[in-house]
Amino acid sequence: MLIELAKKSLSAESEKPLKVYYDDEVIGDFCVDILVENELIAELKSVENISKAHEVQLVNYLTALRKDVGLLINFGPTGVIVKRKYRKAIGQDQQD
Repeated sequence: MLIELAKKSLSAESEKPLKVYYDDEVIGDFCVDILVENELIAELKSVENISKAHEVQLVNYLTALRKDVGLLINFGPTGVIVKRKYRKAIGQDQQD
């Protein structure tokens, strides 16, 4: 994945440590799977199906890390599935 992002001239770091916030205070560090352009979190999975828990987990990461957009990418048995998630609601819900 990092190679493909580099081919598109996008900066990306794997296992990037970021500060975790709660009430405007740093409470720890967390490593994201991939951070693209210092803005987008890519959470990688390899499961049969993406569950609601996976989606909620990514939104929680976005909130704690103060990032607005994330991709949940599943390399499952039937192919690659990508879901976009947002820290703040867009329209009526938090996904495309």
